[in-house]
Amino acid sequence: MSANAATAINVEVTEAAAKRIARIVSDEPGKTALRVSVEGGGCSGFSYKFDLVEGPDEGDVAIERDGATVLIDDISLVYMGGSIIDFVDDLMGQSFQIRNPNAVASCGCGTSFSI
Repeated sequence: MSANAATAINVEVTEAAAKRIARIVSDEPGKTALRVSVEGGGCSGFSYKFDLVEGPDEGDVAIERDGATVLIDDISLVYMGGSIIDFVDDLMGQSFQIRNPNAVASCGCGTSFSI
């Protein structure tokens, strides 16, 4: 098992997230997966980016659950080890949320964090 595969095992996709991803992807012709990446910026230093993509890039790790695929590049995996990707539907609205144990601070928007 490669280091990337070992790290990816530590990133979990919840059932709610998998169902939502599968539904979104099925409505988008040519798209097969949700890419989650970490970028510099945001109000806390780093931010998550979500994109629908046609397939994996070289070096991506694929996490599959209940017919849904999440792709994470190896650089983003460094920041996301141990994270849980969830989909939340509550009074504040619907959104993908990442519970990241590496984040020491996060923003109210739920997509920005610092390590």
